[in-house]
Amino acid sequence: AAGWAARYFIVGSLRVAQSQLVESTFSIMGALCKADNVVTREEINAVEKIFGMFRLQGAAREQAKAAFNRGKQADFNLDAEVDRFALISHGRGPLLQLFLQVQCMAVAADGRVDPAEHAMLVRIARRLGLTEADVSQLEALLRAATGGPSTAGAPPTKDRLADAYAALGVTADASPAEIKRAYRKLISQNHPDKLASRGLPESMRPVAEERSRELNAAYDLIKSARPEVR
Repeated sequence: AAGWAARYFIVGSLRVAQSQLVESTFSIMGALCKADNVVTREEINAVEKIFGMFRLQGAAREQAKAAFNRGKQADFNLDAEVDRFALISHGRGPLLQLFLQVQCMAVAADGRVDPAEHAMLVRIARRLGLTEADVSQLEALLRAATGGPSTAGAPPTKDRLADAYAALGVTADASPAEIKRAYRKLISQNHPDKLASRGLPESMRPVAEERSRELNAAYDLIKSARPEVR
């Protein structure tokens, strides 16, 4: 009986944590998308895609939609919600990073991050113990991964290549060895299985997988511009 009770408590606690994770993630996302006073169709489509990444269905999906709409309201208390997320995440660095990435994915969906959106992302990051550099690196990663060349096989644009370097945390004059070392470190740190062993919720696993794909895309961009990088 004691074992059953313990299992029941653990399952119940996980459900509560999942519900709170959804509530915080999407209410904060609503506030971010409204930061520039306009929630675009592209942002809405991105949010719907993120619902799918989180495998939200039925009541959970409706909760996420309601949370997103709550975050868009003028009286939404952003700082309190960020603090609530920090509490349920127990300060786990990988979860905080992926949370921030999900927020970036939503606001960058219309092809740009508005200055007001960037400022709010930085505000959120700092409240979670992260930095503006973390935000800028995530923004660069998204730009490098999504801003494809105009024609197949064309070299990456100068701006996109710069984003790829920034995404890996290196400069354009870094040696091939330095670039490879930075890439391998990020890939190792962000491996979904490693993150899961450190407490990453299963619902966030697709986000970790997406981040790995984006890191690979950034590295591939650099390799296409610098054949000596392999």
